[in-house]
Amino acid sequence: MGESSAPTGPDFGQGVGLDQVPTTGVLAGRVGDDTVLLLRREDGLFAVGGSCTHYGAPLAAGLVEADTVRCPWHHACFDLRTGEALRGPAFDALPRWKVEVEGDRVFVREKLDPARPRQAPPPHPERIVIVGGGAAGFGAAEMLRRRGYQGCLTVLSADNAPPVDRPNLSKDYLAGTAPEAWIPLKPDDFYADHRIDLQLETEVVRLDLAGRKAVTAGGEEIPYDRLLLATGAEPIRLPGFDAPNVHVLRSLAQARALIAAAEGARTVAVVGASFIGLEVAASLRHRGLEVHVVAPETVPMERVLGRDLGMAIKALHEKHGVRFHLGQSVQGFDGRHLKLSIGDPLAVDLVVLGVGVRPRAQLAEAAGLKADKGVLVNWHLQTSDPNVWAAGDIARYPDPMTGRPIRVEHWVHAVRQGQVAAANMLGEPTPYDPAPFFWSNHYSMSIHYVGHAETVEATKVEGSIAEGQATVGLIEGGRRLAAASVGQDVRNLEIEVELEQS
Repeated sequence: MGESSAPTGPDFGQGVGLDQVPTTGVLAGRVGDDTVLLLRREDGLFAVGGSCTHYGAPLAAGLVEADTVRCPWHHACFDLRTGEALRGPAFDALPRWKVEVEGDRVFVREKLDPARPRQAPPPHPERIVIVGGGAAGFGAAEMLRRRGYQGCLTVLSADNAPPVDRPNLSKDYLAGTAPEAWIPLKPDDFYADHRIDLQLETEVVRLDLAGRKAVTAGGEEIPYDRLLLATGAEPIRLPGFDAPNVHVLRSLAQARALIAAAEGARTVAVVGASFIGLEVAASLRHRGLEVHVVAPETVPMERVLGRDLGMAIKALHEKHGVRFHLGQSVQGFDGRHLKLSIGDPLAVDLVVLGVGVRPRAQLAEAAGLKADKGVLVNWHLQTSDPNVWAAGDIARYPDPMTGRPIRVEHWVHAVRQGQVAAANMLGEPTPYDPAPFFWSNHYSMSIHYVGHAETVEATKVEGSIAEGQATVGLIEGGRRLAAASVGQDVRNLEIEVELEQS
């Protein structure tokens, strides 16, 4: 994955004064080539690795909250005592270090074995089946084994590749600046080593709730005691856009196809000024393609981010050569010319559709589970069937901020819902209450968004968007329900904590 900068700060192997270790927060230093965080608590001194296990971000630049540290880049959260990755997008624990006090000096010289994660109390269900091999499905499977689940664990995935880091598909991977080796969430042998029966290219076509069975397209009946539905969402395809040079981007296979097509193309039209649409635009500009963006709104993402930040994103893309056709709809594509609602058609080699996704809720609805714009779940992500949970893009759950049911289409959010669903399937009542988070990269600009606002009625800007140091509070119903930050990572983390504690 990504790499953090070289370790700095005091050399803990040579020792530091005991009075240098703060009573709150952490002291960042190094042991050889390793970054280490040293902290003091009432019951002793602790030391853990200082680089996030997701992309290597420096955790000293993040936010310490009680006994946890939150990553400044992508909001992973770690236990500072044990190093455990408490919630995604990180899965691997931070290394632990032995702390020794000699007189008035503190030394950190030796790595310890990983701490044993918290174990769910027995009894456990004998068979757990997960339908879906995306973020939520992987997050649940990994957490089940981490929590000590010893039963039969099956993941049924319609994809032809193991779970991947999907946000990267439209970012560095598409731009050609990240190797494919970064994309799988875990090596192939992870699944066998953890006794996870990952069945790829396996479509579940029916659920037998009474008999507690998942039925595949091949007719196989797979029994379960607990079932997690994590079927995700699928890109919306517009009628009349079925030419072979029309692409969507959701899976690794689709990313590979788009990259192959881009290698022989000169011009591309991106339909939709969504986050993924504009990330695709930036990535294909990096590859040297002429990029046109067509969208019905007049300011990209104004409904989500507000006008000021939306205008700044538009200006940044234009600075890099993207041509916008806003206030327009597309009327059709004959394989060579994209017909617009206004003006002459665009001659393009490729079209990428970025007009949104639909939750894959058909399986749940056909089985009779309660659904309304997604699969309805309670605070513990349990559906109307007590043996079935749902997580990720299909789950419509109670918003902790407003109490109303919402459905959120963020990758990190899906990972975390899968992790919480795993705890609940093991009999640990755990409400889902993290503030949703996602990040979006556009050239040199990285946007961090935390919270969830259905509609932006007003905005409050802290700092300067023009100078790349700003946080935009997104107001709905007179309350700040979300915030988008540029260049203010810690501020975004602080708002995350505020939203979760409100």
